[in-house]
Amino acid sequence: MTLEPTTTPAPSAGWRGKLAAAALGLALLAVLWFLIAALGTKFGLWSGPFGLDTLTLGLGRMIILLAASVSLTALIVSLLAAPRKQPFMLALGALLISALAYGRVAAFHALEERLPPLHDIQTDWTDPIQPSDALYTEREAAGATNPLEEDPLIGMEANDRWPGTGGRRVAEVQEEAEFDTATHEKPREKPYPRIAPLVMPVSAEQAYTAALAAVTERGWTIVMEDEETGRIDASEESFWFGFREDIMIRVTATEDGARIDVRSASRNRLSDLGTNARRIRDLLDEIEARIAKGV
Repeated sequence: MTLEPTTTPAPSAGWRGKLAAAALGLALLAVLWFLIAALGTKFGLWSGPFGLDTLTLGLGRMIILLAASVSLTALIVSLLAAPRKQPFMLALGALLISALAYGRVAAFHALEERLPPLHDIQTDWTDPIQPSDALYTEREAAGATNPLEEDPLIGMEANDRWPGTGGRRVAEVQEEAEFDTATHEKPREKPYPRIAPLVMPVSAEQAYTAALAAVTERGWTIVMEDEETGRIDASEESFWFGFREDIMIRVTATEDGARIDVRSASRNRLSDLGTNARRIRDLLDEIEARIAKGV
């Protein structure tokens, strides 16, 4: 007679395993929450401020903190008795996911607090670029809430989060936020890159061609282009939240070449988190590189 070898069932982690599994599920739910908040905003299920401020920075941060708390508790109790491996690994995975997600939200919130409440940036406020009729029409149809004015002021509601900024001229606040190598030692002292017109020793036609090529290469939606007036109006949509921002480019001839001015503005946000300033700086750098290469 051959005896069958007997196997002893692996001991169960019981409630500790269930707690660790719940922590992992909660951490994954928090990540899913952020995706829903972003994509729901992008596809128009709710407004941009509600999707970003309420769902992401508000409720999203609370869910992440809850997931992190449960994960840490599950990690501690997983070590109290055997078996330890399964509940420990589940709880550790949940804690890592929660920590990474919270880190992203915290960095996002810190950036929002550090940057001034600007959403309309341009290279020269003494001679502001005004949008074309076509862009005005598109913005109106899309329900844009931020007006494009010649000398805009920051809304008084900004005082709730950025005390002292409400009612101030955008031009002044932008200048104060720009990093200048002549007066500042570290870029962190001033959060914005230096924004100024690009002047190149080429014809206005060459500068316009380079600007149009840069806009086309970036895949922006061109609303209006007119080489005769040197104007290009375009818009870009952010990937996650679907925030739409408008870019206005003006190319003019000078005695020594051509001058390129750019204005970039968000349609609905109080603070653009520096997006428009970076867009202008990157665009002008690309146009300059294209002109230098003769492309």
